[in-house]
Amino acid sequence: MNQIEALQQLRSLGAPAVETRDVAALLQVSSSNANTILRRLAAAEMIVHLSHGRWLVNPKIDRLALPELISAPHPAYISLQSALFHHGLIEQIPSTLYAITPARTRRLKTPMGAVSFHRMPPELFIGFELSSHSDAKIATPEKALFDLLYLAPGRSRLFNRLPELAVPRRFKWQRLQEFTDLVKSPGRQAFIAERIKAIRSAASD
Repeated sequence: MNQIEALQQLRSLGAPAVETRDVAALLQVSSSNANTILRRLAAAEMIVHLSHGRWLVNPKIDRLALPELISAPHPAYISLQSALFHHGLIEQIPSTLYAITPARTRRLKTPMGAVSFHRMPPELFIGFELSSHSDAKIATPEKALFDLLYLAPGRSRLFNRLPELAVPRRFKWQRLQEFTDLVKSPGRQAFIAERIKAIRSAASD
């Protein structure tokens, strides 16, 4: 089987991304042979190697849809600085694509850029919408800011410093309070409430 035939069969599945084991079953070859075929297709830039055992069949897919394709079967949505930029609350384009997931925190480099996953407890895995341009899930402006505040006290201190924000008049401050009320840790809840108070005060100046 040549590369074109293999690619046609992969695309016949209709899925934007596939796993090596699924390709082995589709092509009726061993997992080792399937991996060799996929690596050759990736070397020819016909597909993209996303992560261990996962391959992007459609390289033209919206970049914002990448995190959930990589994290499957766990869900994920775009948030933090990436969502804040998407909604126009910050001006600087993040070089890394930030996403929230109920799975473990990790950072991956892909041919389509770095993706940084950050864990959120199941009760806080809410506040996102489906993009009007693709299947990407994106946090609302309020949830993106909340996620940033929630993760700020983390060990990495990656989100400790807030970017300069341009908060629009349509921003729903009450939604921030609703998300904060769901936080189980009293200490973290108090921390978030204080940061919200400071941000809202600065926005009203």
